Amino acid sequence: MTRTGDTDLTAQSASEAHADAAAAAGVQGLLFDDDLRPMPEDVGFRGPTACSAAGITYRQLDYWARTGLVSPSVRPATGSGTQRLYGFRDVLLLKVIKRLLDAGISLQQIRTAIAHLSERGIDDLTQITLMSDGASVYMCTSPDEVIDLLAGGQGVFGIALGGVWREVEGSLSELPTERADGNDEESGPHANDELAARRRARMTG
Repeated sequence: MTRTGDTDLTAQSASEAHADAAAAAGVQGLLFDDDLRPMPEDVGFRGPTACSAAGITYRQLDYWARTGLVSPSVRPATGSGTQRLYGFRDVLLLKVIKRLLDAGISLQQIRTAIAHLSERGIDDLTQITLMSDGASVYMCTSPDEVIDLLAGGQGVFGIALGGVWREVEGSLSELPTERADGNDEESGPHANDELAARRRARMTG
């Protein structure tokens, strides 16, 4: 477990009593173990599409890009008329930022948390649950860590990144995509086609 902006904290093993307490607190909703796969790295989403999926304004998107909070990883702006393209991971982080802002977390704390998340591999992100006490943000990577935080009274709310992943995936499945080279005629499924297929598969069980 890591508290952003501080040293690593080692969580103790959870007992059955902790597990019972966690069940009562609804911890299951903060954990996520679905098998989630990343999207192709050469496919991105334009600014307005990223804003729509993340639930933010274009002004926020532009400011966060200019200040380095979340920059478009598929295609950055390289001059007048260049369309920035945000990858799936970028949109995921934008959505997380929006959630943290809505919860009253300071932008300074959010910047620290996002910096830590940006260092993680894409597979690692789905295993992280962000917990906060309203002042600090903690990154938990196991059920035991979430339980220990709640038992210590430090967890006020939690955000399971796997759950946010699913929400973003569902939103983007109905929005347009664009390839980094500007060519959408390449063989193979488009990102939004693949996203839509995954969404249908989940809905049908």
